[in-house]
Amino acid sequence: MDPDDVRRALVRIAHEVLERNHGAGDVVVVGLQSGGVALAERLVQLLADIDGAEVPCGKLDVAFYRDDISIRPVSPEEVTRIPVDLTGRVVVLVDDVLFTGRTVRAALDALGDHGRARAVQLAVMIDRGHRELPIRPDFVGKNLPTRRDELVDVSEAGVAIGDMVERLAERDVAPVDLEDGR
Repeated sequence: MDPDDVRRALVRIAHEVLERNHGAGDVVVVGLQSGGVALAERLVQLLADIDGAEVPCGKLDVAFYRDDISIRPVSPEEVTRIPVDLTGRVVVLVDDVLFTGRTVRAALDALGDHGRARAVQLAVMIDRGHRELPIRPDFVGKNLPTRRDELVDVSEAGVAIGDMVERLAERDVAPVDLEDGR
């Protein structure tokens, strides 16, 4: 996907969010650190442009809610900031890539610390499959089947797929064995 494809997908997702929720009145958008935050901020701007409503936007770091803390070192990326109580609100949880579903599971646990949402809806730019948990997005930019050993990057420049070992070497990060979690 190039930058225009990503923009069009976000515009479509914004319209779908408004249609499903009959406007943006009770909606709160929360981006997952780190890939979902920029998308969430862009989505909030689009919702305002389309609906005229000011939608609260938050950031959620799920590092300490993950189920793989004992398998690999976990450190928070950023501070969680949820600007409103989520009780009774519709939370649109935004992430860049949906893979195994484990990050979303952790996010659902973390959201509970900020109130009991009436509903949580999941918006992702890329759904790449390989789910390990029964999690399905409500809004999808693109379904993009991949191999388990590929890495998907979503950025302002678009969406790129690459070999995980090469991409992690560029970032100076040790690869994770996806079969046993190490």
